[in-house]
Amino acid sequence: MHRDERRGGSELSEREIPRLRALLAACADARGGEASTRKRIATLAELYARLGADGKTRFLRLLAEFSVRPASFAEPLAELESSTDVPAAASRLRDALEPPWLRILRSFNVLENGTKFLVDLRADVLERSREFSELRPLEADLRELLATWFDLGFLELRRITWDAPASLLEKLARYEAVHEVRGWLGLKDRLDTDRRCFAYLHPAMPNEPLVFVEVALTDHLPDRIAPLIDPKAPRGDARSAKVAAFYSISACQQGLAGISFGNALIKGVVSALSAEHPHLRTFTTLSPIPGFRAWLDAQPEQPGWNADSRAVLERPGWPRDAALELALERPLIRLCARYLLEARGRDGGPLDPVERFHLSNGARLERLCWLGDRSPKGLRESAGLMVNYLYRLDEIETNQEAYGGAQTIAASRTVRELARESLETPRRKRPTSSPSPAAPAD
Repeated sequence: MHRDERRGGSELSEREIPRLRALLAACADARGGEASTRKRIATLAELYARLGADGKTRFLRLLAEFSVRPASFAEPLAELESSTDVPAAASRLRDALEPPWLRILRSFNVLENGTKFLVDLRADVLERSREFSELRPLEADLRELLATWFDLGFLELRRITWDAPASLLEKLARYEAVHEVRGWLGLKDRLDTDRRCFAYLHPAMPNEPLVFVEVALTDHLPDRIAPLIDPKAPRGDARSAKVAAFYSISACQQGLAGISFGNALIKGVVSALSAEHPHLRTFTTLSPIPGFRAWLDAQPEQPGWNADSRAVLERPGWPRDAALELALERPLIRLCARYLLEARGRDGGPLDPVERFHLSNGARLERLCWLGDRSPKGLRESAGLMVNYLYRLDEIETNQEAYGGAQTIAASRTVRELARESLETPRRKRPTSSPSPAAPAD
């Protein structure tokens, strides 16, 4: 191998390709006993870990060569057509239709960190499959294999506390995808007495969270993110809390994309919190709206929203100017309601990915929160708006069925009225959202 300094890894040389292909073939054929298999797989894993970007691409394209060949199932297929023992013949045909790469992939499970290796391997395959079409069948089989290994029955829902191993705590901070964790004090605050963090873990990856959710226990429906993630904010009393607010949900393993744990995670956390705090009455989110600004930028001029409005929105620091804020609030909050209720993707579902997630889990679109996130990211992605999705326990199944069938969006009357309201119709009061002491009623 030669060293690729630009990519920080080794690359495969032409003379090493035949040796790698032979090693993969031996794994596919399961030659020798268990010790031989372990040795070969360990060699492959060590080799792959040392490779740079180009080397990994070449490795994966070699692996993709071990697909099903027509010659391998021609005889079992002919046997099935003439056999009197159909179940036995069908079983042999099924074995012949299994691509050799699956036997190679399963073999990695004999390694101590083999499951994590395959999760990371799929992340690499996913990234490259957009360019190399021959990797797509390999990615599909790998996804199906991992979906079986990561069945919910094998997972543990664990509350993460400050007493957790440091390596696990570091990963929580690193994997946080919604609101950046600022140092150890910031992380400790998110695990304080008025906070909860729950994660799904797999026994083969005990210190690798698959997905986790952060929860604030409060006495009102929150409409701003800053107090929830500010270590200097006053600590609440979990014993008197009436509201559990999910303010961050992060998927941690790119290699498990498309294998959903979110639905079960929300239900599991609601169950755990209800058992710990029977006085909790409201389960809500304070969620970002990551697709709003992109959608907004593509909208044509209309009454109340024109070139002047866009120019104001582009001004740095506009949220700190009361006059500019007032000028934007009325059109933006109504346009956002329209975005959430009317903007649809190619499949007919909501365009916003966070909205899709919560609606598919049975939540209701409850309230828009004006300037709920004043961070640069929040202003850039959603003009600072956030949204409360409400999980009413007696409505979750009904909402799920309505969304799963006709993709009906469950939403409060207030949000629907905002979406219907004409931008040029004057209002007697501003459409702001203020903290509520309990769940709002329609």
